[in-house]
Amino acid sequence: MVMIFVNLPVADLDRSKAFYTGLGAEIVPEFTDENASCIKWDENVFFMVLRTDYFATFTDQPVIAPTAGAQSITALSRDSREHVERTRELVLEHGGGENKPPVDYGFMYQVSMTDPDGHILEFMWMTDEAAESGPSAPTEPVENDPFSDALEEGWPARD
Repeated sequence: MVMIFVNLPVADLDRSKAFYTGLGAEIVPEFTDENASCIKWDENVFFMVLRTDYFATFTDQPVIAPTAGAQSITALSRDSREHVERTRELVLEHGGGENKPPVDYGFMYQVSMTDPDGHILEFMWMTDEAAESGPSAPTEPVENDPFSDALEEGWPARD
């Protein structure tokens, strides 16, 4: 069995725990203390949110604030387009923000968000056909094409 643990430095551990549980994830108490919290998305996917000073003990490299630039993008699938939209709403309700506008590729719908610390999280849903066989070329223009719309819409929305 493969399990994924994404480790994220955070400024405020309690704020991060509230944010992620507000999105429907669970806290794993056996791996949670004053330095870190294990956030369970499902039986195989976890986030470890660690106070920045504690995160720094795991590397000799400088820890860079996620608001200073993109470090990584973590994408999680949802069960439906509506689930993606509901997750987007929850992110905004619980102190996160938008990284880029939602994109509808026809075969896939995604939103690009940030947690309260600025870590980029994408939530996406894909049709069963695309998941099994790969995307087919869209026959209609794609709404909110990220390549042509990004600059026009003033993204990214960061200072």
